[in-house]
Amino acid sequence: MRTHMSQLANLPGEPLKKQPPPRPAILAPAGSRDAFLAALAAGADGIYCGLKTFSARMAAVNFSLGELAALTALAHRHNTRVYVALNTLLKPDELESAAERIAGLAAQVNPDGLIIQDLGLLVLARQAGFTGEIHLSTLANVSFPAALKVIRGDLGVDAVVLPRELGIDEIRAMAAACPKGLRLEVFIHGALCFCVSGRCYWSSYMGGKSGLRGRCVQPCRRVYRQGRRSARAFACQDLSIDVLVKVLAGIPQVRTWKIEGRKKGAHYVYTTVRAYRMLRDRADDPQAKKAALSLLSQSLGRSGTHYNFLPQRPQHPVDTTRQTASGLFVGKVRGTLKRPFIEPRTALLAGDLLRIGYEDTAGHRLQRLKRALPRKGRLYMSMTPPLRAPSGTPVFLVDRRDPRLQQHIDGLAAQLAPAKARRPAARRPPPSGTPARHRRPAHHLEVIRQPGRRRARTPVGIWLSASALKAAGQQGRAGIWWWLPPVIWPLQEQTLHSLAKQALAAGGRTFVLNAPWQIALFKPSAKLNLWAGPFCNCANATAIGVLRRMGFKGVIISPELDKHAIRRLGAKSVLPLGIVLSGNWPLGISRMAPADFAPLTRFTTSRGEGAWFAGYDGLFWLFPDWKLDLTAKRDALEKAGFELFVHLNEPLPPKLKLKKRPGTWNWRLGLK
Repeated sequence: MRTHMSQLANLPGEPLKKQPPPRPAILAPAGSRDAFLAALAAGADGIYCGLKTFSARMAAVNFSLGELAALTALAHRHNTRVYVALNTLLKPDELESAAERIAGLAAQVNPDGLIIQDLGLLVLARQAGFTGEIHLSTLANVSFPAALKVIRGDLGVDAVVLPRELGIDEIRAMAAACPKGLRLEVFIHGALCFCVSGRCYWSSYMGGKSGLRGRCVQPCRRVYRQGRRSARAFACQDLSIDVLVKVLAGIPQVRTWKIEGRKKGAHYVYTTVRAYRMLRDRADDPQAKKAALSLLSQSLGRSGTHYNFLPQRPQHPVDTTRQTASGLFVGKVRGTLKRPFIEPRTALLAGDLLRIGYEDTAGHRLQRLKRALPRKGRLYMSMTPPLRAPSGTPVFLVDRRDPRLQQHIDGLAAQLAPAKARRPAARRPPPSGTPARHRRPAHHLEVIRQPGRRRARTPVGIWLSASALKAAGQQGRAGIWWWLPPVIWPLQEQTLHSLAKQALAAGGRTFVLNAPWQIALFKPSAKLNLWAGPFCNCANATAIGVLRRMGFKGVIISPELDKHAIRRLGAKSVLPLGIVLSGNWPLGISRMAPADFAPLTRFTTSRGEGAWFAGYDGLFWLFPDWKLDLTAKRDALEKAGFELFVHLNEPLPPKLKLKKRPGTWNWRLGLK
């Protein structure tokens, strides 16, 4: 932290001037009023934020409609666009309230666009009178080029947020396939998840708080043990493309550079936006680059990684030799339990917010400084049980209130005025979803990795791969339910397309697609029996209606739902329904293996919760050491209208024994 916020006005080349398109827009996060105003002060081209409901960052402060209306009006006066993230899964009983919320946005706020993952919101937004843009969140997992034509042509989406796992060559492949009228957004900075966005169920499986609904408790950040090795083996550093954004600037279809961080403070937002404006607008100025990197080093995030951005020099984002908590490491607790203190390695300002320890360690808490503290000064900390942190506990600077930035924020706040509400457009209520289908007899489907001995006449599902096709034999392929992977990376698209054609040529007709856009790999045909798989995360009747119009013949619903949501969905679906009844459901799916843990070997938390991982065709699957098991609920599910019961069976590691646990997931617990 060599440069303080008080020195920002004197950085080389200030002030920065905006330039006309086609330069990419810098999109800033805002989870609070001050963060929103900091983004304006920094000159962001756009700001994305969430409401107090239906946001994938529910831990942020977020906004009421009235607050957001005033802020959006101010942003528009500064020629800054505003996007509202309604990017959570909707349960069946949330459709009406979501539609009302969107109608309120359209009438009071008038944002430039909505960011969504649930297909049902495509319908609800237009019914509610919203006429702005629709962006697909990274949680929607649009990960291969052919998907873009479906998303633009069939669904009318305006922009897609690409997965953070993509490298520059893969981004170029997506851009080359980008149809007219569709824009791409790429994350350039901020937190990384170990699992692929939209393919993580870790938090939900461990306690009902779903990352797909913005309530992730970040179990990947905890300490895990495998044998004698104990580490935060899944805790990623932050993504930081920094000077490499110059490469992105040459891809015209990438119209937005997105900064992650809706849970971060005003300081983070201001410094990251200013830094990336320098790197965009003065890419050939060495002094500007130096100043930008200095700002990023002060942004109070984690240490940075380029991750997969450069395919010739990939970086594993987990480094267990570094501190993995968010914020700038400033020192460790010293002294005794009765009189602990820290001597910070950098000067601290009055109002700075410190975090003591990690959220899963003893003595964890936040402390706001009442006075400035010089480097190597001594700060005594009042700690009473149970907030005592032992000697050696790391301390992080997680937010700061620099006087100059606060003056900017206060000046902008003085310009806020209540926005005038517009008359809401007439809207139709969401469709009732009354089934227009004939219920068929229920049956089971066992899903396996490789063909093997099985009972005659028993349907079997097999994960589609070259080895599975070969093992199935020409005669055995016709009756198989071929399952496509939960993620298809850009360079895998042609392989999967070829495998699907081979399965079709051998008589295969039934395919389970684990992203709606995988339908792009098939030509329309009345003979095809395409089902939306459980990784499509379908959770409400309106989304099922969209899948039906896309050409799907059935839906295996999101396995996260609780019993009440499952019953309501069964009563309203316009397509046959299936559910994962039992088996090895993954905690999450990643593009990387843990840096220090071995595959097919159990690892555990301090609570004794165990898991293991295996690699298949470029994906790493993390499985808990107990099975999902809803077999006792079969009768209730049949009464609710479910027709297909799926059993996911993975080959277990040789020495691993599964625990005997109820395995009902959110059935009784309820999906948060």
